[in-house]
Amino acid sequence: MKAKLYLRASTRDQDAQRALRLLTEFCETNSIEISNTYIENFSGTKLSRPQLSKLLEESVDGEILLVESVDRLSRLSQSNWEKLKLMINEKGLRLIVIDLPTTHTLLNTDDLTGSILSIINNMLLDLMATMARLDNDKRIERIHQGLERAKAAGKKLGGSTKNKQYREQVKQYLDKKLKAEDIAKIVGCGTATVYRIRKELGFNST
Repeated sequence: MKAKLYLRASTRDQDAQRALRLLTEFCETNSIEISNTYIENFSGTKLSRPQLSKLLEESVDGEILLVESVDRLSRLSQSNWEKLKLMINEKGLRLIVIDLPTTHTLLNTDDLTGSILSIINNMLLDLMATMARLDNDKRIERIHQGLERAKAAGKKLGGSTKNKQYREQVKQYLDKKLKAEDIAKIVGCGTATVYRIRKELGFNST
C-alpha cells in the first residue's frame, strides 16, 4: 500500500509539519509506503490550494490519502466539500483520517465489509467536515461581535484616521491568512500596526 500525506495549517505562524511524525509513524505501523508528502500553509476554507491540487493531480488509483484530522483537509462550504469528495473518489483514493479510527479499517477489509464501512465513514466524514466549517464560522462571528462591542463602548479601532484606513486593508489580507510582515509591505504600514489591528479584530494563530 502507498499513501500520500497531506498536512495543512492556516497561517505561517502555525507549523504545518507538526503532525508529520504522527502520520509517518502510522504508516510505519501499518506497513504503508509513503509515496509523497504535501505540506502547505493555506486556509482550509479554500477548495483551490496549491499542494492539495498537486496531490490530487499526482494521485494514482488505490493510493491512500492520509491526513491527521478532517479539519486539516476541509473547512469548506457544503458544496465545496462535496466537490472535494468527488475529486478524491474520482482519483480512486482511500481517505484515512488519523483521529477517525473507523477509516483505519479501510486498510484491510473484504468487499462487503468495505461497502458497509464506506457508508459509515462517509457519514462520519460529512459530520466532522460540517463541525469544522461551523467552528470556523463561529470564530468569524466572534470577531464581528467583538468589533460591535468595541464600537458600542466607543473604543477606537485602528487608532488614527490613517490607521482606520489601514484597518480595512489589513483585515482583507488577514482573511487570506498572509503573514504580518507581508501584509505590512502590501498595505504600506508598519508590522506593529498589522499586529495591533490583528489583535483588535480578534485574529490569532490558533
